[in-house]
Amino acid sequence: MVSPAVLARQARARLVLPEVVVQLNPAGKQLTNLPTWLAMDPSSWAAKSATASVPGVSVTATARPVQASWAMGNGATKVCTGPGTPWTSGTDPALPSPDCSYTYTRSSASAPGGVFTVTVTVAWEVTWAGAGESGTVPGLTTTAGVPVTVQESQAVVTN
Repeated sequence: MVSPAVLARQARARLVLPEVVVQLNPAGKQLTNLPTWLAMDPSSWAAKSATASVPGVSVTATARPVQASWAMGNGATKVCTGPGTPWTSGTDPALPSPDCSYTYTRSSASAPGGVFTVTVTVAWEVTWAGAGESGTVPGLTTTAGVPVTVQESQAVVTN
């Protein structure tokens, strides 16, 4: 008989995790000293399940996203516990996101190509249940990156 733990590893191997779709907000170029809202499309943060079975035994593995680690392209990182909140038009641009944002303090002008590559890695916890047993198996990660131009906003003061 195949053990449920063996089937759990097979079910984990069958998991198809969603593509990570990054949404930096506001859209387009970012400005120094104003918060960039970090978010993902909600479909990037949805639990997924897969099942493996043999006659008489069936085990389902479920992957749940638990953390998003954002590498901001300038050496800084930001860790968030959810998909982030998309910025909406009419929101004060000086306000940070309620759950996941980052404020650049220098432009990307001196970075290769004049952009920072922002990369988010989503950590997934994988649990399994079946045949009257349950447990965890090694987690998974998904990653996506986008180029971001960060510009300095210059103030002009006249007398």
